Amino acid sequence: MVNPRAAKVAERIQQVVASMLDKQIKDPRLGMVTITDVRVTGDLQHADVFYTVFGSEHDAKNSGAALKSATGMIRSAVGKQLGLRLTPTLAFHLDALPESAKSIEDLLVAARFRDEQIRKSAQGAVYAGDADPYRKPREEDDAEVVVSVESVEPAESAELAE
Repeated sequence: MVNPRAAKVAERIQQVVASMLDKQIKDPRLGMVTITDVRVTGDLQHADVFYTVFGSEHDAKNSGAALKSATGMIRSAVGKQLGLRLTPTLAFHLDALPESAKSIEDLLVAARFRDEQIRKSAQGAVYAGDADPYRKPREEDDAEVVVSVESVEPAESAELAE
């Protein structure tokens, strides 16, 4: 269970870091960075900031280096904005979520393709062996006779009740 205060602090840290990256940090190595998640420990002493970078692996490495060099300035701004007694330390981590989501999506596409192949091969298939010997078609003369209540006369209904 997440501490509600830690969740609020994490949300605020995410907002502050995103605005810092957008407006104040002018490092040319910093690419198109998106802050995806922030996780704060229960004692509010440490914050893990997860980010994604739009672009190549080289852009991700450069952006990681830029974030590492700007960590002190970002931490200072977080401390001023949050007004906590102790400013949490920040650690930036490249988020692996887009890569894992892509691999899961590829697996789902492959599974759908295999299901479609199986469905196509099963369309013309017939069951192996003979027909089920225990299953017989229903015959017309064995059908039950249903008596409606309206068609029974009162004298007959008394006999039926007994």
